[in-house]
This record gives sequence, structure tokens and C-alpha cells, in this order.
Amino acid sequence: MRIGKDHQRFRQIVKGKIRKDLRKFLTQSELLGREGKRTISIPVSGIDTPRFRYGDNSDGGVGSGDGKPGDTVGDGEGIGAGGTQEGRHILEVEVGLDELADILGEELQLPRIKPRGRKNITSERDRYTGIRQTGPESLRHFKRTFRKALRRQIMSGVYDPTNPRIIFERADKVYRSWKTVRSPQSNAVIIYMMDVSGSMGSEQKELVRLEAFWIDAWLRRNYQGIESRYIVHDVRAGEVDRETFFRLREDGGTRISSAFRMARELIDNTYDANEWNIYLFHFSDGDNSSESDSRECCNMLTENLLPNVNLFGYCQVASAYGSGNFINVLHENLPDVENLITSRVNTKDDIYDSIKTFFSSGQ
Repeated sequence: MRIGKDHQRFRQIVKGKIRKDLRKFLTQSELLGREGKRTISIPVSGIDTPRFRYGDNSDGGVGSGDGKPGDTVGDGEGIGAGGTQEGRHILEVEVGLDELADILGEELQLPRIKPRGRKNITSERDRYTGIRQTGPESLRHFKRTFRKALRRQIMSGVYDPTNPRIIFERADKVYRSWKTVRSPQSNAVIIYMMDVSGSMGSEQKELVRLEAFWIDAWLRRNYQGIESRYIVHDVRAGEVDRETFFRLREDGGTRISSAFRMARELIDNTYDANEWNIYLFHFSDGDNSSESDSRECCNMLTENLLPNVNLFGYCQVASAYGSGNFINVLHENLPDVENLITSRVNTKDDIYDSIKTFFSSGQ
């Protein structure tokens, strides 16, 4: 029981450190390489876990040689010059992605997303939460029961190692306890689109990768089932897998409408807007082939995409080669559209504000 409380207190300390340095954690590219199935390893400085350190008892001195009460330990002489800088204690801790998303939501003051569509059903399921002394035999916790019986027999002196027979008594038996939890079953799909033309270099793709990671984390915290689709484009668009999405680079021009058209086809053919919560995110440096193509993009948004999606997020990343004009086109032609949200990311530090901009509306 005491260890459980200490562990819980330690987890609270870790959460506090992450909250304090959240803006820094949002920009750490190395975290993406530590991502597991549902957890991520985070290096947290300034804390350490207490632990025993065992020696080999080969050194002389008090406790292992000729010593007297009151003798000093050591002769006060160290090896080498003493340092003047305080040491850094860095501990890698495993944090669940849901837990990390909760911290993100709390710190950015993000409201919970309100799903739409007919599949917004809620199911009930039993979740095992603890141990109790009574219950049906089908829920008996065998390992805990066995340990209690073994401990009792050893303490009473009846345990025979040569004939290790364990006999359960009523007081030994413990059972799993449960509670009924309500779980949302809303389905959601995220369609990521990115300009991979020559003006989008590795620095821009790194910004996109970080932003997409945190978008993914927050949406998965709000939905039971998530699908992700990835579209890349220059003057033509194509669907790719996740790894190709973040690595592909082309040398051609840019026609943004090609990506919007493919997203529309995906929605029409696969994701009924009445049944799915649909999120579109487009990443670009704002360069487009022509004004006429930008106008066509606005028409597709108005007529086909925006009426069918929860949110269309446009993230414009800074590039020395792009014009950066497309975000202005959206502001001029589609002002005050509730589910169209834009953000600018010039450096990694802007990701914090960009995530908050996208999800502050709770869509």
C-alpha cells in the first residue's frame, strides 16, 4: 500500500515536470523515435528514483574493517579536482499517450471534442479496478490467493518444502472487483495533406511531423476509433503510407486543389459524413501554382469539404522559397467560417500555440 502511494506521488512529480516544460516537450523531435504502442519515453531532468546500491564490502573503513565509534569516514582527500557545476539528473519515464494528451489538454485549456454523426453511441463495459475479500469464484485472483495461503502456512510452521502442498482457507481467497464504465464509440478519420514540392524542405517536414504527432495524440484521446490517411501533392496528388508522407520530397510545382480533390474522393467513397467524424489537415508553405487554383480550392472547401467535416485545419509553415500567400486567400475568401481554422508555424516554438488554435473550439 505504501509503495503504491509513493509511486503515485512520483507520477504526480513527473506530471508536474512535464507541465512545467510542456512547450519544450512539444518541440522535441527525439520523442518521436521513442514512441511505443501506447506509451512514449520522456527524459525528465531534476528527479531521480530512490534505490539501494550494493557494495562488495572490499573497502576498509567503518562497517567493513578496523573502525571505532567516532572515527571519521574517509580521509577527506578526493581523487582529482572537485567540480563546480551542479550535476544533472535525467530520468527517462514511460508516459501513456492518453496521459500525455490529458496534460496537453489541461495546460492548453482545450475543451473535450463534441463528436457528430450517427455513430456517437456509448457502450458500457466492466473494468477491473481492485481487489476485495468476497466475490464469485470465477473472479478469484489465483496468484494473490496462492501468496496469502503460502505466507500463512510458512508463518504458522505447517509448510513442508519437501511436500509443497498449499491448502486454501476461506480467509486466503481474494477476488477482483470491477466497476462499469461508459466508453464512447465514435469513429473518426484524420486525413493529412502535405505539399511535397521543392520549396518544402526537411526543416518544414520536421515541423509538420511534430505538429501531426500532437494532433494525433489529442484526437485519439477523444475518440475510441481513429483512422489516418495521408495525401501528398505537388501538381498531382497521391495517397501514401505514414513513413512516406514525412520523407517524400519532389522538385515540381504546387497545385493545392489536387490534394483537396483527392480528399473529397476519399470522403465520398469511404467516409460517410453522417457516420464519421472527419478531420482534414493541410500543411504547406503557402505557395500555389496560380490564383485560379487558389479560387478553385476555396470553391471546393465551400461546396464539398467544409459541410462534411468537423474541422479543416490549415497549417502554414515558413519557407524561404514559398510565397506564403495561400493563408491570405483563405482569410479573404472564407472569413468567419466556424470549422475552418488556420495557423502559422515558423519555428518549433509555434507548435504550442498552433495546437491550441486548432482545438480551442472543441470541434
